[in-house]
Amino acid sequence: MAHLILKPKADRRLRNGHLWIYSNEVNVAKTPLQQFMHGQQVDVLDHKGKPLGTAMVNPQQLICGRLVSRRADAPLGEAELVQRLQRALESREQLFAAHCYRWVYGDSDGLPGLVIDRFADTIVIQISLAGMELLLEPLLAAINQVQPGLNILLKNDGKMRAVEGLEEYVRIAQGQVPELVPLQENGVQFMAPVWHGQKTGWFYDHRLNRARVQSLSKGKRVLDLFSYIGGWGIQAGAADASEVVCVDASAQALELVHQQAQLNGISERVQTIKGDAFAALKQLKEAGEKFDVVILDPPAFIQRRKDIKSGELAYLRANQLAMRLVADTGFLVSASCSMHLQRDRLVAIVNEASRKNGRHGQILEQGGQGGDHPIHPAIAETDYLKSILVGVSPAL
Repeated sequence: MAHLILKPKADRRLRNGHLWIYSNEVNVAKTPLQQFMHGQQVDVLDHKGKPLGTAMVNPQQLICGRLVSRRADAPLGEAELVQRLQRALESREQLFAAHCYRWVYGDSDGLPGLVIDRFADTIVIQISLAGMELLLEPLLAAINQVQPGLNILLKNDGKMRAVEGLEEYVRIAQGQVPELVPLQENGVQFMAPVWHGQKTGWFYDHRLNRARVQSLSKGKRVLDLFSYIGGWGIQAGAADASEVVCVDASAQALELVHQQAQLNGISERVQTIKGDAFAALKQLKEAGEKFDVVILDPPAFIQRRKDIKSGELAYLRANQLAMRLVADTGFLVSASCSMHLQRDRLVAIVNEASRKNGRHGQILEQGGQGGDHPIHPAIAETDYLKSILVGVSPAL
């Protein structure tokens, strides 16, 4: 295998457990990055020539290498893929009764650039790394060794593919995959739009936080903002909420909200509002509406580090507006999927929203992603999801 040699001291993060190699850590005089193919697997050496492991490389990226093994000359192949898929599967099967979960979560499962979401007998695969794209055929063969006969959709249309120099495509790799596939989460039935929905069609990461909302929803009036296809709201309705209102800008998403409500026999208690969530919050306030539970789970307002300032202002505005609609002694669920928004900053935003609304806010519980999105202890970026349950009451 070809060698990628690091500069002096550039091995420290890798030795401390991290998996990524940045382009400015490479000794390009000895191993020019341009000599490597996109996705090539190489041996990584420290500046003294001692092996650090095997990595996939992309010479055009800031993160130019990702370790796939701590051993040299140990490239990922079908046998290794089988082992890692099996290990990840066993973990999920122990955590979740239904076969509905994120089967593979990238670096955390030793499979960088790979996401696999499972919907019973259907899986949706997303690849965002050139090295993993080169392994597509052995990956499919490995999946069939571990779980034969699954229906497989390749939904490779994510924005990171262009950055990696990969074409975008969506196609069936095996079996039959309809537009909507069934799934179960927290005992509630859903249909996920795997072909044309966001990401893989569903977001399993908030599973545990939605379960908490279920426990609070009986007899309550619930507002689900940025609802997408109703993951939060429908689960609240299935837990006997008296009324659920879902707000989203997508007419197609809201049509699916009504289908999910019908599927679970709660259509009479579920309403939808199509439009911008910020505008809807103002309109609901003007109409004098109040809700016992308000769920604020927006898309990532902070995509890049340079967006932190403007993104935090957007989170503050959303939390301020949402808190105005919380009834006295009600609850606000304030969530963020922005990797670059630190948890303590979201806490500070909740505090400021409480103060500016003249309310007393109490943080009752803090949540994160479920066990099918395991956090790599050395890679902060794998710990991205935040959910804060806030008790809201009149000012003291």
